Amino acid sequence: MLAILLMSCGREPLVQTQSYVFGTLVDISIYGESDAKAHQAINHVLENFQQLHHQLHAWKPDSELSQLNQSFAVGNTPVKVTPELSKMLIEASELSRQSDGLFNPALGHLINAWGFQRDEFTPVEINDADIQKWVKAQPVMSDIVIKNEMVYSRNPAVKLDLGGYAKGYALDQAAKILRDQDIKNALVNIGGNIIAVGKHGDKPWRVGIHHPRLAKPMATLELLDGWAVGTSGDYQRYFELNGRRYCHILDPHAGYPAQGTQAVTVLIPPGKNAGVMSDVASKPIFISGENAKAEAAKKMNVAFYLIVSAQGKLTASEGMSKRLNWLIKNPDVKVLPD
Repeated sequence: MLAILLMSCGREPLVQTQSYVFGTLVDISIYGESDAKAHQAINHVLENFQQLHHQLHAWKPDSELSQLNQSFAVGNTPVKVTPELSKMLIEASELSRQSDGLFNPALGHLINAWGFQRDEFTPVEINDADIQKWVKAQPVMSDIVIKNEMVYSRNPAVKLDLGGYAKGYALDQAAKILRDQDIKNALVNIGGNIIAVGKHGDKPWRVGIHHPRLAKPMATLELLDGWAVGTSGDYQRYFELNGRRYCHILDPHAGYPAQGTQAVTVLIPPGKNAGVMSDVASKPIFISGENAKAEAAKKMNVAFYLIVSAQGKLTASEGMSKRLNWLIKNPDVKVLPD
């Protein structure tokens, strides 16, 4: 989770709006515009978010994604999807391949088995037989065939859940909408995934990286125009059972929530899908074993990352280390060379 830290910058107005979409808090800040212009642009962004939320909802039966999942379950007859969903599935499939399958949106049945396809997270009875059934079925994104916006799955065990992708996609859409509305300076935060447009006055936007075990930021960093940042953590969507924490980030190979990591934060430079990468790229790093995290980051082309281990040990890439302003006293950080 990342927090927005804003300081007063002169007399130009700062307009901030909060909403609740994608099952999380959304915060949009626009600097240096009139209230009317800022709110008009914010309304365009929030309308887009609501449309995406309805389109991509993983367990409400009337969403486009749920209807596609229903077709996967009953056969391999191609189904027509919207151009936007086709584009998203192609990109998500490419990123899944790039991550060697650690980012796997095809695991909807497994996510549901762990009770994470609902609005509240309470302990569930762990049914290992059911979990292993879905692991053995091996649903992967390469099972999905996409041609001319016609989509089908060669594996009936595939059930799409784009929860680890949709927020990032929405960030990229938000940045485009704001720029199209001639908004020069803004910050969009969707549940800890943040993208910057322009600056906050004469300074870059500044965001805080939440401490995974304390109710406060542990560091801040400056976010330049077009840069995005995102965190995967075990401290928001999780439940505890018999003294053990089970988070929503699942290891596709084991079928169980990934262990050994409290949080991974990635910083992504400007690009056509910086928001998407801020959402997706942290997951393979989070899931990978302790000695494989740097390699996972390299595969996802992530140069700037911060890792908090299960024991609270800090590891940062050299580039990320140079950008962090620590708020905790005397942090012991292992720095990995770029």
